[in-house]
Amino acid sequence: MKIAIGCDHGGIVLKPAIVEYLNSKGVAVMDLGCYDTQSVNYPVYALKVAKAVANGEADKGILLCGTGIGMSIAANKVHGIRAAVVSDVFCAKMCSAHNNANVLCLGGRVVDEQKAVELVDAWFTTPFEGGRHSERVDMMMKIESDE
Repeated sequence: MKIAIGCDHGGIVLKPAIVEYLNSKGVAVMDLGCYDTQSVNYPVYALKVAKAVANGEADKGILLCGTGIGMSIAANKVHGIRAAVVSDVFCAKMCSAHNNANVLCLGGRVVDEQKAVELVDAWFTTPFEGGRHSERVDMMMKIESDE
């Protein structure tokens, strides 16, 4: 399993704890930036992570910005990406179980490091349920093809 991670200056505070958690689980991490607190444009990093997931370089992705919202919007512009911004464990589990979210977005100004690790764990360890949810995910993905 390989996870691509990217952040902007608003999300960098969460990255070390998440990378440490993933490494402790034996997960390979592709760190696609940013690497300090200097102001950067989040779409640059959303695109890097989303493309890594969409083209199969990574199995899943994690994006971190101030709220997670901007990263989610930008990542969802990439064909094949289902990015979800979450701030509670229930939603982290559901975006995996029901929506098969392949990119998780978190906000460094919304959750602390401990909560971020809990959210990553919930998302990462919850399998997609398939079944009726597969049909719904397929319907969502068809929207990309219809445009």
